[in-house]
Amino acid sequence: MREIGAFQAKNRLGQLLDLVEQGEEVVITRHGKAVARLVPPKAGLSRAEAREAAQRIREMSRGVTLAGLRLKDLVDEGRR
Repeated sequence: MREIGAFQAKNRLGQLLDLVEQGEEVVITRHGKAVARLVPPKAGLSRAEAREAAQRIREMSRGVTLAGLRLKDLVDEGRR
């Protein structure tokens, strides 16, 4: 992890982005205090992982009922 002052960061942003792209973390400081962190983005979910997560949500909701209440009535109650 590198630390760099805000003024230098402004002047060397392109180089800092290159470092972050390579996986390094950069902390930007102002008057010696950390004010920001440049980090590589997290990898997103693949389609397969997203489908699996949606399937787990569906499985969790099986058997859950509204005890005779209608969804429209609940929505209307929330709008009051």
